[in-house]
Amino acid sequence: MLLVCRFTVPVSEVPTFTARVGRALELLTARPGCRRGSLGRSTDEEELFVLTVEFDSVVAYRRALSPFEVREHVVPLLSEAVAEPAAFESLLVADGGAVERLTSLVAADAGTVRLGEAAGPATPR
Repeated sequence: MLLVCRFTVPVSEVPTFTARVGRALELLTARPGCRRGSLGRSTDEEELFVLTVEFDSVVAYRRALSPFEVREHVVPLLSEAVAEPAAFESLLVADGGAVERLTSLVAADAGTVRLGEAAGPATPR
């Protein structure tokens, strides 16, 4: 599971922003199932940043966001991200020149099932 959040930060607020993200990364990466996280800055536009955090699973992601201290520091930060989808599932993972194809956990009918009709992905995509 990959969390990808983009931010637009005025240059004058960058030191405060990076300190907040540093604290968020400390909290998230200390949680079980959180593999790694990083903050990147655009090389073209100095006000654009991207926060990426990798988790073992959707369950690990949700559990990482549940402790009070995380809800107090991380959730408000994430709410300031550009309004676009931020949670992604990994489909291809590469390491050392080898690519592993992962099975999607999103049900094939995910775009058509209404709220309350589904209990889980019966048929993965």
